[in-house]
Amino acid sequence: MRVFDEKFGPDFLGQVPAAPGVYRLYDGAGALLYVGKAKNLRRRLAQYRVAGRKRRDRKPRRLVKAAVKITWELCETDLDAALEEIRLIQSLRPSRNVASASPFLYPFIGVHVVGDETYFCLTTAPGAFPAFDFHGAFRSRDVTGEAFFSLMRLLRFPGHPVPRHRCQRLGAAKYSHVLGFRRLPPDITEKWDSLLRGRSREALEWLALDLLEHAGARAKRAAVQEDLEAIERFFVTEAEALARARTSARYTRYPVPQEDRDLLFVRLRQAAR
Repeated sequence: MRVFDEKFGPDFLGQVPAAPGVYRLYDGAGALLYVGKAKNLRRRLAQYRVAGRKRRDRKPRRLVKAAVKITWELCETDLDAALEEIRLIQSLRPSRNVASASPFLYPFIGVHVVGDETYFCLTTAPGAFPAFDFHGAFRSRDVTGEAFFSLMRLLRFPGHPVPRHRCQRLGAAKYSHVLGFRRLPPDITEKWDSLLRGRSREALEWLALDLLEHAGARAKRAAVQEDLEAIERFFVTEAEALARARTSARYTRYPVPQEDRDLLFVRLRQAAR
C-alpha cells in the first residue's frame, strides 16, 4: 500500500472535489507545514499520492512523510485560489513554504535630492527613510542589490561621493544602505525615477555615454560593462516587470507594498493565459 493511502486512507481522494481551491498539510503536532493551490484539488492531491523517487517528486514525497492531515477549501476560480494561497502563506507562514513567505524582505530603491546632492537608498524598511521617494517593492534581493551597488560604483565617475556620516543622517535600518553624490546633472533625477519605475532606460543610456568621457571608466571597461549589464538586468526583470503587472491589474498605489507584490504578479500570469 502507498504511504499516502496508509496515512490518509485509500478512499481519501474520492472525498476531494475536482474544483479550484487551496489545501493545507499539518504535522502530528497540529502545526501547519504547507499551503498549496490547485485548479483541480483532486488531481493535485493525487500527484502527492503517486510521488515517486525522481528528483521532481522529492518535495511532495517529503511532505507526505511529514504530514498527518490534509484539509482543503474551495474557491470560485483558479485566480481566487492563487490569491488565497499567497494570503495564507503571508499570514500563516507555513514552515515548508518558501515562495511568498517573506515579502517583508522585498527591497525598495529610493531617491532623495537636496541642493546639489542626490542620495540613493536600498532598504526593505522604507518607513525608516521618510525623505526618500521609493520605488518597488522588488522581489529579488540579489538582482536589486547587485544593480544598486553597480550604480553606486558607476556614479563615482560623474559625481562626487557625499561623506558617509552625512548619508547616515537620512535614516538607518537593518539591511539598508544610503549613498549620496554631489554635482550630478540636475535633470537626471527624473530619468532615474523613470528607470526605477520601469518606464525608460534613458538614465542608463545617459550614464553609458557619460562614462566614455572618463579615463578611469575607460580603463576599467570590463568592470564598467558588467555594472551596466547588472542595471539593465534589474530594469528588465524587476522594474519593467513590476510596471507591467501594475498596468495589467490597473493598480494605482505606488510604491507597491511588499505584501501586494506577489498578488499583482499572480493576476498578471492569469491574464496572460
